[in-house]
Amino acid sequence: MPLTIGLDFGTSNTVAVSANGLSATEPVSFADGNETFTSLATVLSFLDRGPAKRPHPEVGPWAIRQFLESYGDVRFIQSLKSFAASGAFKGTGIYGVRFGFEDLMAAFLRCAFEHAGTVFDPSSVRLVVGRPVAFAGYSPDDDLAMARYRTAFQKLGFEDILFVMEPVGAAFSYAQSLDKDTTILVADLGGGTTDYSLMRFETRGGHLSATPLGRGGIGIAGDTFDYRIIDNVVLPKLGKGSMYKSMGKVLEIPPNLFANFARWHMLSIFKTSDDFKELKKLLRWCLEPEKIELFIDLVDEDQGYPLYKSVSETKARLSSQDEAELAFAPLGADFKVAVARRDFEDWIAPDLQKMDNALDETLQSAGLAEKDIDRVFMTGGTSFVPAVRRQFADRFGHERISGGNELTSVANGLALIGVREDAAEWTVSA
Repeated sequence: MPLTIGLDFGTSNTVAVSANGLSATEPVSFADGNETFTSLATVLSFLDRGPAKRPHPEVGPWAIRQFLESYGDVRFIQSLKSFAASGAFKGTGIYGVRFGFEDLMAAFLRCAFEHAGTVFDPSSVRLVVGRPVAFAGYSPDDDLAMARYRTAFQKLGFEDILFVMEPVGAAFSYAQSLDKDTTILVADLGGGTTDYSLMRFETRGGHLSATPLGRGGIGIAGDTFDYRIIDNVVLPKLGKGSMYKSMGKVLEIPPNLFANFARWHMLSIFKTSDDFKELKKLLRWCLEPEKIELFIDLVDEDQGYPLYKSVSETKARLSSQDEAELAFAPLGADFKVAVARRDFEDWIAPDLQKMDNALDETLQSAGLAEKDIDRVFMTGGTSFVPAVRRQFADRFGHERISGGNELTSVANGLALIGVREDAAEWTVSA
């Protein structure tokens, strides 16, 4: 059996797991200085090296660092997966070089494996790739996305390529231990989206199979929760809700100026915008100019990513603590705010309700009721949020909730499928 790699190419993060046997798997690790991690941010940057040289790509934290330190001569791309099924996306020019989707995906994966230090001959490796039940975007073309995926992997030298539904990969390890036919709700709660998949796992004559029953979801997950902390704790310190004088009237600072904080990289784009120039002109008329000055300094100094990193770490601590401190020096040496879990849960309550409504729609479209769900398998980093887990437990009962290896379960299941003799039976055409 050849070396098998299960690849979960996600919108926000990418994970790979290798397998050499039916049960022996190992996550592919990436090292950045003293830090080692198995989940790599799906971001890509290209450094302009001049007209005579091809733009130099970087990925994950190296791409973020390159983006923050290169002062405008770098092209930053994130959420690459969201363009896979778009016929409108024909490619993009990067410093005089044309890149199609396949070129961008291949560049990302090539750099990722280089940073992992993983040495192998792609032509001798079986690559098992997760694909969503339905791709994102307006009027997505699944056949186009699959053709682009395959071309990207072939550019890297892979020849033995299999595609498996992501929810099948997520629940596969768990499903192998089932002793009866089971209907499973796979809740994949990531950074950008919450995806629901309904699967029926059945065993006939010792042969395990999976049948998709329905899917749904919503564009709310961990990134949205991060923004709720920023909106309630940080943005008031930066002037959101404050006022300015104009022609004898007292008016509110336009709220749309603060919307750029919803995605950290948008602050760098905002930095060169006309809106930012207008904000600087508005400063002299502000009733609380010190707050707007802080806003301007934060943008000028490219502090968007460090801010989001601090907020995300605070959110993670709230999964195990009733209160966590958010400290961020660029907002002032004395800026330290205790964020209570109960307040955080109040802030995300409307988002949780929307996620629950999306689950209602998913069940209804599949013609299933809550009583028809035997097990709920939760995966993805946002599944660690206590309020999220509690919402599922309240709805389905603690006894039906399962999980494990939340960050690597999809890739791990894909790798295990790839080493099976019946691997081809778990695949979808591409």
